This record gives sequence, C-alpha cells and structure tokens, in this order.
Amino acid sequence: MALPADPWGVERLDLDGYLARVGVAAGDPDRRLLDELHEAHVRTFTFDNIDVLVGQHPGVDLVAVQEKFVGRGRGGYCFEHSTLFAAVLARLGYDVQRRLGRVGDPATGDQQGRTHMVVEVGLDGARLLCDPGFGMSRLRPIELADGAEDDYLGWRYRVRRTSQGWALDRHRDAWEVGHTTEEVDVLPVDVVMGHHYTSTFPTSHFRHGLMVARHLPGRHVVVTHEAVTIRRAGEPTEHHELADGDLEELLELLEVPLTDAERGRLLARVRELRA
Repeated sequence: MALPADPWGVERLDLDGYLARVGVAAGDPDRRLLDELHEAHVRTFTFDNIDVLVGQHPGVDLVAVQEKFVGRGRGGYCFEHSTLFAAVLARLGYDVQRRLGRVGDPATGDQQGRTHMVVEVGLDGARLLCDPGFGMSRLRPIELADGAEDDYLGWRYRVRRTSQGWALDRHRDAWEVGHTTEEVDVLPVDVVMGHHYTSTFPTSHFRHGLMVARHLPGRHVVVTHEAVTIRRAGEPTEHHELADGDLEELLELLEVPLTDAERGRLLARVRELRA
C-alpha cells in the first residue's frame, strides 16, 4: 500500500546543499545535532524583509526558499526560515510539527494575526520549540514546558503556558513577550496565506520599513531604514540613527549577497522611506 504523499514536499530539499551551506555534517537525529543545526542556521541566514520591501518576493514554497537560501546565501523572514528548517529536520529523521503564532503580548492587546511560524520537534519524550526566523532569533531550541528557561551565551529566554498556547519571553532589563505559539495543525496553504497577508496587506509593517538582523560574534545587529541597534548579552543596548550612506556598508557587514539590481532597488526604496 502506497504511503500518502508528504504535503510539504520535503523530498525536494537539497539536504547536502543545505548542510554544506551551514557547515554542519549529517548525523543521528539527537539533541546535540538539533542544537548545532539551529545555531548554524541562525548565524548563516539573515532575518530580513528585503524581498517584501522591494516587491520581488518569490514565495514560500520549499523550492523557492531553498533556491534563495541554499543557492544564493540570502535570508528572509519566518515563513521562509521555518519552512526550510522544518524540511531539513524532517529529512534528517526528526519528529516535526509546523506551528503558527502571534507576535506581541496578548495581555496588552498588542498582538498580530498568525504571522509568525516556528517548528516544534518531539525528541526523547520532550517537546522543543525551534524559532530560527524571528528578528531576535534564539540560537538554539527551548523546551515547551511551563516555566522552562534557557540562558545561552547570556541570552535569556523562558516559555510559559497561556490560554493562547505557549508564550516565548526574552529577558532584557525585564521579561517581555516575544510571541505566542498556538497548538493547531498547520497546512502548507496556511503558510501561503500568512505570507500573502504579511507581504501584500497595505498596512503590513514589512511593506513599510526595512529590517535586516543577524547574530554576529558577540553581538546581535538590527538595521532598519531609520536606525542601527546593537545588543550584547548583559550590556546596555546601543542605538543610533542610520546616517546617509551607511546602509551599503552595513549590508556588507551583515553579509547580504544582493545583486547590483537588487541593491539598487533596495537603496531607492530606503530613500523613499527616509524622505
């Protein structure tokens, strides 16, 4: 009897190409490899909305995402990161569930629609949250257990059970909610719909402001069309306005491999936003 086709099409993944891009060798699907892959992914690929901002997004199908990430070394946002990362883990033999969530704090009413995507992994009786596609992405998974905390390289996070599902909090001067994850089944069309809203809805913030973020050694850097923010674990946050002419240098620092045409469109769009 033939098995039902995988709706996510993970057989289309170029697993060898991905592993070569992030610099990790294949191995048994255990916690050590999962941690290594998560950190390597986050450090290799930027979080950014460049393609949305300049109106050239190729979509969130696995083939399009791997061509962009694996083929070109580009980054993207959560729907892309988690689509690719989930496929990698599935091909390596992990028990994978895709999940959608809401950015912001439900207690304050400051929440978006289901515009964030994460990956849940079942491993050795535990449930682990993988979150490779957030602006301030975690470097490794955290257990989905009420009150679970993780302090890795000085970056502190915790998980809480809420009426909305699971809240992921991050600690700066105090705990603050990053996003909540809901325990509902996710189909490929749900990811397409979330991406379509985020990338085309007139008031989506991804259409009206630049964000490029990356973990560099010892610091996390975020560049917008207005400012540069540098965070170091346990130290005060640095924040300064983006000066004219700085963006090209920062794109080089964050290793964003744009073509000349893409760079030209991005710089022109940023000038519009800053005018």
